[in-house]
Amino acid sequence: MTENKDELSFEQALEKLENIVQKMEEGDVPLEDAMKYYEEGSKLSKICHEKLVTAEKQIQEIVDDNGELKTFDLQEEE
Repeated sequence: MTENKDELSFEQALEKLENIVQKMEEGDVPLEDAMKYYEEGSKLSKICHEKLVTAEKQIQEIVDDNGELKTFDLQEEE
């Protein structure tokens, strides 16, 4: 099914996920294939989510104006 999550970039996983969505939206997919696509899509979605969480953690370590590391909550509304 999917390659190891460390082998897929975010963009590769997202592209594969988009292809699955397109196939599912076209219709005429046998139930067995639809189940396989759903399972694969779920795995790819998890990979994308994990990579986004990792990126968010990296962004939280931004250097502030004083040259010190500053963490902030990306979920925080202004």
